[in-house]
Amino acid sequence: MNIVYKLLGPAVTLGAGLVASKLVDTVWEKSTGNKPPHDGTDLKNSLRSALTFALVSSAVAAIIQVLAGRTTQKAIARFGQHHEDV
Repeated sequence: MNIVYKLLGPAVTLGAGLVASKLVDTVWEKSTGNKPPHDGTDLKNSLRSALTFALVSSAVAAIIQVLAGRTTQKAIARFGQHHEDV
């Protein structure tokens, strides 16, 4: 059962990261009217736009990673305590 716990954390974090990425892309497109500048070297996008997108998407990714990791660890700890009590 311990291997399941070890795989659960990264899986939840990866899933949350994918959802957050889609959310950032959607919000960017709705607020700017442009597709997100995923390729910072593409000269079609302004430097300001590329840097802003990089900062926003990196910040959101870091926040999601921390929240997903902590939430998963708390759930695993709670689940482990519950099974010890039974």
